[in-house]
Amino acid sequence: MPDSGRSPASMKALLRVFPAAHLVISVLFVLAALGLLCFSGYELWSVVAPAEGVGAADRLGHVLDAIAILTIAVAALELAQTIVEEEVQREAHMSAPTRVRRFLSRFMVVLVVSLSIESLVAVFHFSRDNPAQLPYAASIGLTAAALLAGWGFFIRMNESAERLEPEAMEAAKSEDRKNAESTNNTSLKSPTPQP
Repeated sequence: MPDSGRSPASMKALLRVFPAAHLVISVLFVLAALGLLCFSGYELWSVVAPAEGVGAADRLGHVLDAIAILTIAVAALELAQTIVEEEVQREAHMSAPTRVRRFLSRFMVVLVVSLSIESLVAVFHFSRDNPAQLPYAASIGLTAAALLAGWGFFIRMNESAERLEPEAMEAAKSEDRKNAESTNNTSLKSPTPQP
C-alpha cells in the first residue's frame, strides 16, 4: 500500500484544528446571540418607555418582535452549546450514524421549537395587522410539523445502524453520565465562608 506522505503526527495536529475551529464558531454564535439579546432588550424598552403617540397595538408589536428575536437568540445559544459539547468536549469517538443522530437530534429540537414559537408570533402579528398573510404563518407551523415528522422517521431508520456499533453508543452514554456527574458536583460545591 503506498504511503500517503502524511505522518501520524501531522494528522494528529490537523485533527486538533477541528475542535479549535468549532470552538471559534461556537463563540461567534454566542456573540451573535448576545447581540440579538441587546436588540430584544431595545424592543422591550420601546414597550415600557414613555412615548407619546405609541398605542397599545404598537407596544404589542414590539413585544412580539422581541419574542421573535429572543427565539433566534436561544437557537443560536443552543447551537453553540451543542457544537461545544459534541465537537469540542466529547472524547468518545463515534462513527457516523451515532454522531449524526446525536448532533441532528439536538439541533432539530431547537429548530422545531423555534419554528413553532415563530409560527405563533406570526399568527398573532398577522391576525392584527394583515390577516391575508395568515397562510404564511400557517406554512411556518406546517414546516415545523414536517421537520418533526421527518426527524422521527430519521430516528426510526437510524436505529438499525446504531445496533451495528453498540460499543460506541455505550462509550457515549458513559461519557454523558461522567459529564453530568462532573456538572452536578461542580454546581453543588459552594464556597464555604472562612471564619
